[in-house]
Amino acid sequence: MTKGLVLRMVLMICYFLRSSFQQEPPFVYNNFDQAGNNLHLDGGARILPQHGGGPLQLTNATLRQMGHAFLQQPIDYKPSEPVSFSTHFVCALLPAGETSGHGMAFVVSHSTDFTHAEPTRFFGIFNTSSNGSTSTRVLAIELDTALAPELKDISDNHVGIDVNSPVSKLSANASYFSDREGRNIDVKLLSGDPIQVWVDYQGNTLNVTLAPLKVQKPSRPLLSSTSIDLTEIVQGRRMFFGFSGATGSIMSYQYILGWSFSKTMASLQSIDISKLPKVHHPSNNKHQAPSLALDALLSLIAFLVLGLLFGAYMYRRNLYAEVREEWEKDYGPLRYSYKSLYKATKGFSKNEFLGRGGFGEVYRGTLSKSREVAVKRVSHDGEEGTKQFVAEIVCMRSLKHRSLVPLLGYCRRKRELLLVSEYMPNGSLDHYLFDHSKTSLPWWRRVMIVKDIASALSYLHTEADQVVIHRDIKAANVMLDAELNGRLGDFGMSRLYDRGADPTTTAAVGTVGYMAPELITMGPSTGTDVYAFGVFLLEVACGRRPVESTLSAEKRFLITWVCDCWRRSCLVDARDPRLGEFSVQEVERVLKLGLLCANLAPEGRPSMEQVVQYVNGNMDLPEFWPHSPGIGVLTPMAVSQIPSLSLSSSSGNNSMFVTHSVVYGRGR
Repeated sequence: MTKGLVLRMVLMICYFLRSSFQQEPPFVYNNFDQAGNNLHLDGGARILPQHGGGPLQLTNATLRQMGHAFLQQPIDYKPSEPVSFSTHFVCALLPAGETSGHGMAFVVSHSTDFTHAEPTRFFGIFNTSSNGSTSTRVLAIELDTALAPELKDISDNHVGIDVNSPVSKLSANASYFSDREGRNIDVKLLSGDPIQVWVDYQGNTLNVTLAPLKVQKPSRPLLSSTSIDLTEIVQGRRMFFGFSGATGSIMSYQYILGWSFSKTMASLQSIDISKLPKVHHPSNNKHQAPSLALDALLSLIAFLVLGLLFGAYMYRRNLYAEVREEWEKDYGPLRYSYKSLYKATKGFSKNEFLGRGGFGEVYRGTLSKSREVAVKRVSHDGEEGTKQFVAEIVCMRSLKHRSLVPLLGYCRRKRELLLVSEYMPNGSLDHYLFDHSKTSLPWWRRVMIVKDIASALSYLHTEADQVVIHRDIKAANVMLDAELNGRLGDFGMSRLYDRGADPTTTAAVGTVGYMAPELITMGPSTGTDVYAFGVFLLEVACGRRPVESTLSAEKRFLITWVCDCWRRSCLVDARDPRLGEFSVQEVERVLKLGLLCANLAPEGRPSMEQVVQYVNGNMDLPEFWPHSPGIGVLTPMAVSQIPSLSLSSSSGNNSMFVTHSVVYGRGR
C-alpha cells in the first residue's frame, strides 16, 4: 500500500516536471523569451535579448552557416487521432549588405539530427544526395531567396513545398491574395519587413498562405497540395516541428518573431502582433552633428590646407593616371578606376598574389562593401597585347552562363592592362588534382565539375550570340567557386566569330599536351576545343598532367598510357589512386569519352552538344575500341617536340605559340 502511494507520488512529480519543461500544443509565442527550455537550438540559432522579449535568430552574416530551432519534444499522434496541424508564424529576412542570401524553411521531420545536411541552397536540412529518398524523411515549406537553376527554382523570391528533396514538389512566386482587390499582390521575402506565414495540414491537404504583417489571413492560399501523406513522409506518427535556415557564399539575417501552433485549425491561437519583438537590424548608428564651434574650426582648417590638398590631388591624379581611347566608349559601364584596384589589391602586394594565368599575373582584391574580386594585371605588349586585351573584354562581356567566370570590369593605365573578374575562393582545379598536399576531390565532385565545364563549352560553341573558341581548356583554367562548382575562365586566348564564318588564324595558340594536331595546318575550331576537353577529362580522372617528363616512356604521355591500359583490359587502373569511393562504370565512361574527344581525326570527335549528353548519361557512347583509328594516338611532331620544350615550372601554365612547325614562347 505504502509502495503504491510512493510510486504514484513519483509519477506525479515526473509528470509535473515534464509539463514544466515541455510545451504541448496548442501554444503561442509572441516573442521567444517565454519559450524557455521548450526549444532545441543548434548551429547559428539563438534567442536575441531584447526588452519585452526577443526574436529567434536562425542565421547571421556568417559564411556557410546553418541554424535549427525545433521543439524539444516531438508531437505524438495516437492511432485513433487524425494527423493534422495548423501553424502561424511571423518571420523577417534581411540581406547582409547589398547581396541577396539563401532563405529559411518551416520543417516537419522524424528527428532533429541534421549532421549530414549542407548549408546554402539546401537550407541546412538536405544535401547533394537528397533526391526524394525516403531516408531523408522531411517535409519543408521553403521561403527561398536565392535562384538555384539546378534545383529547378522558378525565381529568387519564391515559396515551395519540399518532400525529402530540395527540389520543390510545388512552388510559386511569393505573393498573397488580396480579398479587397481580388488579385494576388507580390511580396518581397528579403525585404526585412515582417511576413506572416500560415501552414495548415488536414487529410492529405497542405495549404501555405502568406500575408504582410497587418493583413488578415487571405481567403485563398498561395500553395495547395492534396497529395501530402505526412505519416508516409516521416514514416510514423511521431514528428518534430521547427525551423531551419542556412547561408552560403551569400548571406542574410533570418528571424522568427512569433509562433503559434496547434494540432487543429480550430484551436490555433492568434499571435498578438502588438507584442512582437522588433526586427534586429545590423547596427547602423548615426553620429550626431558637430557643434557650430567645431564646424567653424573645421572650416578654418580646411581653408588653410586647401592648397596642400590641391597639390596632393594633382600628385595622386598623375600617380593613378589612366589611358582612354575611342574604342572604349562602348565599355564605359565596365570601367574601374586604377585607384580603386590599387587599393583593393593593397598596391598589388605579394600577399595578394594568386598566380599566373593566361597572359598575366592575377591578384586578389577587396573592393568597397567587402566584395572580393580577382584582378589580372599585364603589361602592354605593343599592338598585339592591346588587341588580346580587347578580345577578352568583348568576349566575356557578351557571355552569360552559370559555369563561366564572369568579367566584372577592366582598367587601363599607362603601360598596364587590368581585368576584374569574380573571385573564386577555392582557386583553380589543377591544384586539387596535382598538388598532393591538398585534399583530393571525391569522384562525385569531379563528375559535377566535368558536367559544369561541358555545359559551359556547349554554350560557347552553340548558344552564345557568336561562336566562341576558348583555345586554352585545361584544369589550370577551371576555377572553383565557394561551393566547388566548376567555372571556366581565362579567355585571353579566345576567339569569336559569326556563325558560318571562317575562324582560322595565322597562329595556333594553346598549351602543350592539349593542342589538337590539326591546329598547325588548319587553325583553331570548335573541334580543337573538343580535343582539349578530352585531355581535360583524362587529367580529371587520372589526377595527372597530360605530359609528365619524369615518368617512364610508357606512362609519359597521358593519352597513350590510358589507351594502353584499355588495350590490356585494365582501363580503370589509369584512375587517380587518391579517388576513394568511385563507380568503375563511371570512371571507364569518362576515360573512354576523353579518348573519343582526343581522337587524332577531327571528324571522329563528337560535338560539345553530344558530349553534354554523354556526361549526363542521356546518351550511350558510340562503339569504338582502343585499336580504332585515331584513338590513343599522338602525332610524331608532338612527341618529338614536347620533351625538348623549356616550360615554366612556377605556374603550371605552359602555354605555347605555334606557327607552322616552329615553337616559340607565349605570344600571339
